[in-house]
Amino acid sequence: MPQQRTLLLVEDDREIRSLLADFLGREGYRVLAAGDGIAMDRLLHVARPDLVVLDLMLPGEDGLSICRRLRSRGGLPILMLTAKGDDVDRIVGLEMGADDYLPKPFNPRELLARIRAVLRRADGQGVPDLNRRLAFASFVADLDARGLAHAGGAPVELTSAEFDLLTCFLERSKRVLSREQLLDWTRGRSADPFDRTIDVSVSRLRRKLAAVDPEASGFIKTVRNGGYLFAPDVRAL
Repeated sequence: MPQQRTLLLVEDDREIRSLLADFLGREGYRVLAAGDGIAMDRLLHVARPDLVVLDLMLPGEDGLSICRRLRSRGGLPILMLTAKGDDVDRIVGLEMGADDYLPKPFNPRELLARIRAVLRRADGQGVPDLNRRLAFASFVADLDARGLAHAGGAPVELTSAEFDLLTCFLERSKRVLSREQLLDWTRGRSADPFDRTIDVSVSRLRRKLAAVDPEASGFIKTVRNGGYLFAPDVRAL
């Protein structure tokens, strides 16, 4: 039997926390629940969850600060719960490194679908045609191991969502890709025409590549009224 996946739910509303924990438990997950950052840290000392469902509005340390802390420790997938229609917090959450977001109120079934999608991406099941290593400029991307390295083997830390975005560019280099296409390919859902979160992810990917190789700042071209184009030559290894 496959190993049971563990979710860490950080939600201060006791009733919502209990309902979601029960629902996700019935769906086969082991659910750890915390009401704030302090309780979350205690659980992280004794368990290693596969994904964190993190509410933005928490007592004490808020969700954005917690997201930043979690991301600095490694690649633990994070799904952030935000207030309905609060685009600023949603975008800032992605800037902090969240892999996906879900505005409140939401249907628990949609939360379940988002959790499964993020876990699939983290497992390397969300991108087709793997078992390949692709090189571009001074970088090598291992699509099977979902890792990116610079010349000499130094790893480049990317979130699951950022690696999915890079994979889309690598598999479709020198083609103009619309924001809607990138959202659909990386998040597995139809894009709102006003959804600008893909711009945030592109910006983060640009910065991370340029921090290793300054010439990489120009790898991802913005095409006015078109989307984005990945300029470097890509070759299979």
